[in-house]
Amino acid sequence: MPAAGRTVTRVWPDDPEVAAALERPRDDLVLERQASDGTFEQADGPFLEYERRLERSDDTLVETTRYRISIPWFNWLFALPVRALVGRRWHQPHHHAVPRANPWWAPPDRLTERQIRVLGLLAAASMSSAYINTLFTQTVKFAADDFGIGNSGVGVAGSIVRAGIVLALPAALLADRIGRKRVVTFVAWAAPIATALGALAPTFPVLVATQTIGRPLGLALDFLVAVVAAEEMPRNSRAYAVSVLAMASGFGAGIAVISLPLADIGESSWRFIYVVALIWLVVAVDLARRLPETKRFTRPHKIAPPLDRRRFGTLALVALSANFFIAPASFFQNSYLEDARGFSAAQISWFTLSTATPAGIGLIIGGRIADMRGRRHVLAVALPLATTLAVGSFVVNGVPMWFSAFGAGFIGGIAYPALAVYRAELFPTGNRGRAAGLLTAAALLGGIGGLLLAGQLLDAGWPHGRVMALLALAQVVVVITVLMSYPETAHRELEELNPEDAAFA
Repeated sequence: MPAAGRTVTRVWPDDPEVAAALERPRDDLVLERQASDGTFEQADGPFLEYERRLERSDDTLVETTRYRISIPWFNWLFALPVRALVGRRWHQPHHHAVPRANPWWAPPDRLTERQIRVLGLLAAASMSSAYINTLFTQTVKFAADDFGIGNSGVGVAGSIVRAGIVLALPAALLADRIGRKRVVTFVAWAAPIATALGALAPTFPVLVATQTIGRPLGLALDFLVAVVAAEEMPRNSRAYAVSVLAMASGFGAGIAVISLPLADIGESSWRFIYVVALIWLVVAVDLARRLPETKRFTRPHKIAPPLDRRRFGTLALVALSANFFIAPASFFQNSYLEDARGFSAAQISWFTLSTATPAGIGLIIGGRIADMRGRRHVLAVALPLATTLAVGSFVVNGVPMWFSAFGAGFIGGIAYPALAVYRAELFPTGNRGRAAGLLTAAALLGGIGGLLLAGQLLDAGWPHGRVMALLALAQVVVVITVLMSYPETAHRELEELNPEDAAFA
């Protein structure tokens, strides 16, 4: 659907200093150039159409800006902020017109119309991926109760589903050989269909089998979306793009959580939540229509060069160690709330939404800080604090439990863009997809280990808090590795980080 045009009109005093400022071409969200008729048009920026006109009326200057912007799937979210920014919110001490800096929600770089379109489409794909990747985690407790499966069985099931990542690796290899667009489109179709088959599962093993196919396809969509974003975004906005995609993932996961009360309808009503997965086929249609192939893939580059073992080993260690804690903390949260705190499905849904939604703000803040100030120092501060609060949410009760979960989500959101952006930055175009897939596999291996250990300890009678505190020790490895071995990648082009691409071209 084409975006509707917007008009912003502002009236200024006809003061020489104000007039001089208004008659200068803008250089912020949009770079203007002056047309022959005196109006200002877009030289570079995100708009499909743009015109700014100045007219004198009595003792005032009338500034009228007409524009049209298209942010696929998210125009509704950015319409008012963009309008406010286009309206040039000025400080006017002594009638001086001085533009404010870009607000916290805007990217550090000026994005083009193509980049805005790609980012919106990738965000929609991230919603689809997040729903699919969240679904089994959110519903497994209800399905296990329906089929009479205990905590150990749930832990084994979670590990099997995560081990299905081997099914996603061919997608990573194909994306490096035949292009990002074709593989992204395929998995965007296949993942919702395979996942929805869980609604028909007659036994718990069959349910696990369907998700062992569907969830890895969703993971393939997730890591390929990150590859496309890294290849399309400008150098000062890659972490920002990761934060936007992660925020969109939060929306997708939130839809899975909002659907959770369906499980309260009846003994087997958890199946309805799997049917909802089919709504994401609409995203697959849009990706097929409007997602372009990345510019970096279409440039000359070496196909499938050897992986840098040192870089890959360092990133794999971090991915494995981080998920050794993160996966069980997420996976067993619902069972903790149900068994230890007596929450119903509706209460679990409300707890998850109210404590995790603020992470979206943390993501945007974290992405901007990581792009402007660098990645490593953000991680050194935010990761330990988020981990401590996450463990605390399994120890305390009542209001402190809610605040601990809230803080863990918010501060974890600040850390996430800085950590996730490395996976696509440190590998050349010819093996960027393969590296992303293998790093996702490493993360899942860490998650499998954490899930198996957590399941065994919980069945042995350990309280959730003690189990999570033990697993959280792996985060110490993450922080030390980041500080000692990760390079700083902010403000650097991918070709500077991967000279083999520049040399080949």
